[in-house]
Amino acid sequence: MSISGGSGAVSTEQTSRLDRVDRSILRLLQQDGRASIRSVAERVHVSRANAYARIARMVEDGIIRGFTARIDHERAGQGASAYITLKIVQNSWRTVREQLLALPGVAHIALVGGEFDVLLLVHTADNHALRELVLGQIQGIPQVLATQTLLVFEETDQVPPV
Repeated sequence: MSISGGSGAVSTEQTSRLDRVDRSILRLLQQDGRASIRSVAERVHVSRANAYARIARMVEDGIIRGFTARIDHERAGQGASAYITLKIVQNSWRTVREQLLALPGVAHIALVGGEFDVLLLVHTADNHALRELVLGQIQGIPQVLATQTLLVFEETDQVPPV
């Protein structure tokens, strides 16, 4: 599928424009991002042109932010996964985020409210690499005040409903 684009944030107006067919298309693409336009069209009972136009619109509106593969991290040589919580210096989110984005193995970064400021998901080859990432790189960021590492023992890949 070769549809590109995407403008960023999605407004309430854009989400309210999603009808039953759009939501069905989104569910199908979440399950198989490599599905052909023809396959998607057949499964949601619309023409190929209609399916293509809907997908293109959702990409352009930023509803679809990309097409990606779901990875078994352990089989891909990343046997250690962890959630890391960070407390950071007030008003340093953008600076910290940019530094975290440059680190290897970072899968997800979220600014959150509550006891800590940032929640980070990482995948590394092993516990030694995880230790180096946390102690050597993350704690080396000047705006990071404290970290807590939560090891992941087992993961279940869940595609959220649309």
